[in-house]
Amino acid sequence: MYTMKQTCEEVGMNYETLKFYCNEGLIPNVKRNKNNHRIFDENDIEWIKNLSCLKNCGMTINDMKIYINLCLEGESTILERKTILDSQKHVILDKIKKLQESVNYINQKQQFYDDVLDGKINYYSNLIKVTEK
Repeated sequence: MYTMKQTCEEVGMNYETLKFYCNEGLIPNVKRNKNNHRIFDENDIEWIKNLSCLKNCGMTINDMKIYINLCLEGESTILERKTILDSQKHVILDKIKKLQESVNYINQKQQFYDDVLDGKINYYSNLIKVTEK
């Protein structure tokens, strides 16, 4: 069994976030020790890691609650859960595409600046009038 602090270290989450997740019901069936402190087992640890992934995927707290409730219903909700995850995957893939476009832009600008600095091309700007050298 893991304490709150040990769980935070194990899953790479800060204490306040773990406490918030517990209070929001995102970690079902939280156990308590004899001093009424929350304790977690290996299954809880794996679930918390899943929660972190869902958050990183862009799910809201409400989305995570819907997903968790479906998980708690068991096998009969697998298709619904797959649909939720598929939808979230498309959101992520769109973000990746936009990020790649940004990386490509930066690469092009860096190449432009390198070429100007190396004297291969003259500097020009869309923002200011540049006088010829």
